Amino acid sequence: MLTLRKNLYRILETSTGKRRGISLIFNSVLLSIITLNALAIVLHTVPDYNRRYERLFYDFELFSVGFFTIEYLVRLWVCVENERYHHWFWGRLRYIVSTRAIIDLLAIFPFYFTLFATDLAVVRILRLFRIFRLFRISKYSHAFRVIAAVINDKKEELILVLTFVVFMLIIVSSVMYYVEHPIQPDKFSSIPATMWWGASAMTTVGYGDVYPVSPLGQLIGGLSAMMGIMLFALPTSILVSGFSEHMRTRKGSPRQRCPHCGAEI
Repeated sequence: MLTLRKNLYRILETSTGKRRGISLIFNSVLLSIITLNALAIVLHTVPDYNRRYERLFYDFELFSVGFFTIEYLVRLWVCVENERYHHWFWGRLRYIVSTRAIIDLLAIFPFYFTLFATDLAVVRILRLFRIFRLFRISKYSHAFRVIAAVINDKKEELILVLTFVVFMLIIVSSVMYYVEHPIQPDKFSSIPATMWWGASAMTTVGYGDVYPVSPLGQLIGGLSAMMGIMLFALPTSILVSGFSEHMRTRKGSPRQRCPHCGAEI
């Protein structure tokens, strides 16, 4: 039994050793099912496809939930082979609350919960959680892992910039409210309502449903748009520098050779 658990762990969690071929096949099948699930979730919302292939969508959902459930239970069983989750009870409990295990659980939880739910609104909301199956691709994609590593390295700077953006949104929306509310009480009815205009102005989207009409309001709106461009350039520069640092660290500095003897310096 221990040998079986160890072999299954190598297949599920590693892609090296004697089980590499089986592991690659399993990961390919898993990625295919996840991709097909994402496609099914999208096509299920098309009325014509939903009516024509309703039974096919339902059968594929049953198959996917069964497959992901078995995989989740097997991973829970073999996780103790990892040193981080070595203890038979506390290790598995630590694995259950890990990010990857929570994503795996959210991929199957909505189906089982909707079997007992009677509120249609709750059922519709929980069905949306099926999209978490798509996040599972991040475990097998190097690009996703790089993005996650960069965000984790730069999270303090990103949180600081996000906080500054929120503060500026509140300030701009508050000023615009007091300027435009006497003229357009229906559009700028409150500061929270004005934040919709603030968000669209600072992101330079400009939906046009809410806009200032007074000269002072238009001046503030123009300044807000220009300030938004500068503000949202900050996280971009932070991420770009993070990607540059990560790639430079991963590749390492090029080795130099002596021009005379050719030996590495």
